[in-house]
This record gives sequence, structure tokens and C-alpha cells, in this order.
Amino acid sequence: MIPFDYRRAEDAAAAVALVSANPDAAFLAGGTNLVDRMKLGIADPTLLVDISRLPLDTVDVQEDGRVRIGTNVRNADLAANTFVRSRYPALAQALLAGASGQLRNLATTGGNLLQRTRCVYFQNPTTACNKREPGTGCSAVDGYTRYHAILGASEECIATHPSDMAVALAALDASVVVLGPAGERILPLSEFHRLPGNEPQRDTVLEHGELITAVELPPAPARSAYRKVRDRASYAFALVSVAAALELEDDGADPPVIRDVRIALGGVAHKPWRALQAEAVLRGAPATIAAFRAAADAELAQARPLRGNGFKVPMVRNTMAAVLRDLAGLPAPDAGAAGTDHPEGPDGPEDAGWEEQTP
Repeated sequence: MIPFDYRRAEDAAAAVALVSANPDAAFLAGGTNLVDRMKLGIADPTLLVDISRLPLDTVDVQEDGRVRIGTNVRNADLAANTFVRSRYPALAQALLAGASGQLRNLATTGGNLLQRTRCVYFQNPTTACNKREPGTGCSAVDGYTRYHAILGASEECIATHPSDMAVALAALDASVVVLGPAGERILPLSEFHRLPGNEPQRDTVLEHGELITAVELPPAPARSAYRKVRDRASYAFALVSVAAALELEDDGADPPVIRDVRIALGGVAHKPWRALQAEAVLRGAPATIAAFRAAADAELAQARPLRGNGFKVPMVRNTMAAVLRDLAGLPAPDAGAAGTDHPEGPDGPEDAGWEEQTP
């Protein structure tokens, strides 16, 4: 780890001024990702500006039903917040699915959004990585791809975003409040993270020196949930995850008709992937498992799986169907029935690459 200077910011504006003035400066909050990267030698800020003690650590419910979450709210505290647990269960579930209890006690809302990929090649400074060092190539393309993208990738980078929380926030239509040298701006979370394109080193649309001060949620949907499929039950990143918010028509129809739906996917792209094609198929459609699977197929038509992660395609389809089925209150199909949703397992001959692969 290289030597660095440390400053504690007096307020958000002072923090922005300090980082903006130094191209090698970085904000420090919980440090659960930044410090790891510094130890690995893949982050080398010359100045750390500590924002962890700024009074941006509250969850405030507005009169219009919106919720403002300060950037310094710890993941553990947000997951335990009674209002969040009751009104935004997808967010609480996503937070509890991420990392470990010790890390959730340190990790912050803003830091969670800004964490960088856990691609094994990004985290290994001896390998070529366009995200870590632009122009050197992408070792993952011909390497170990089990955890890599099937949507929105480019020849420059096939890494996935690691956050569980961000996937839930995308499905909840959250916005990110940012303070920079030019003042405050508010960004839809769906536009906050970037696909890799020709600049995989840029994870977000933030400019240097801009600081996340809060995340805002619109009034809560009627139903929401988050489900994560991973290799083990604890401290593992998502192979696939699905967050969904569902509104049904209250007209007594059987099956009920979908009034509105929002779906986001994790573990499949460089950013939390908003499933806009699936949403369009489902709005106004009956809430049936057949409709859910058809919507997933519409979204997955653009998927480009790699040699080692073809299993993610049926896994997304099955997990999406299962989450929406549960939100709609439909009965689970028989476990042995053909074509039923088994999010944790393979789904027939198209599931090439399901078996474990080693790097």
C-alpha cells in the first residue's frame, strides 16, 4: 500500500472541494471495498477524505411518502429499519443477502453503490484488465466466466456489478442525490451506473469530486421482493438475482391483471439490469407463470452467454418466474413437474455449462 494523506471533512461541501482539487483523491466512508483495493495494489489514492462522520446517516420519511436515505446509513441499520422492512421488503432482503454481518455494520449506502466488480482478473494486478488498466485487454473473455455478464457486455469488459442493494433500488425506481463542484443533481439509479462500452474503467456517470449524499425512494409499491441465487448460502456474490415490484388490478379477475411491474436483475451485467422488455410484456397481462416466463424470454432474447455461464439464461428465467409468482400469490408448481421454475438448478438441454468449472 502506497503512502497517502488523510483529511476529515467538516461538511459535504468541504469534502467535495478537497477531492475535486486533487485528481488522485478519494472519498472514504466504510472503506470495505476501497481499502481492500488499496491492499491489493489496484487503487492508489494519494489523499483520502473521510466523510464517515458527516451527518448523512438518517432514514427520513417525507410527507408525500418518499424516503430519503443518507449516504452514510450503514447497510445493517438500513436492513433493520422497521419502515424499510415493512414497506420496501425487497431492499431489506437484498441488504441481508449481501456480504457478512460484520461488513454490513461498516458498509454504507453510498459506498455500496460505488463498489467495484469482484472479477478475479480485475482484482489480480498481474493479469490484463481494461477496467483496471485501459488498453491492456480483458483476461476474462477467454478465461473463467462463471460469474460474468450475459447482458450488455462489450469486447472490452464482461465483468458484473457486485451489489445486491443496487439491484433492489433499481426495481424500486430509486434516485441518487449527488453533490459536486457545480452544485446538486439528482440521477435516476437506472442511469447512474454505466455499461462498459469502450470505457470499462468508468463504472458510473459521476465526475471526479462528486459525492453521493442520499438515495431517494418513491412511495412504496404494493409488493416487492428480492431473491439471490449463489453458490453458497453466505458471503457469496450472485450468480443471478432478481428484484421485482408488482402492482395488481383490484377488480376480482382470476387470474389477476398486472397493473404495473418493475424488474431488475443482478449478476448478469456491468450494472443492475432493468428488465424493460419483460416489464413491457407484463403490463396489462394476466399474472400467470406462463406470462412470467414469456416476459423473461423476451428480456433474455438479447442475452449473449459465454462458454462458462450459459446456465445463467435458464436461471434468470426461472428465478424471475418464481419471484413474480410469489408476489402475485400464485401457488408453487409441483417440484417434479416439467417446465416448472427451479431457480437454483439447470433447466434442460439449453443449460450448457451448468457443471462447476475451475479457472
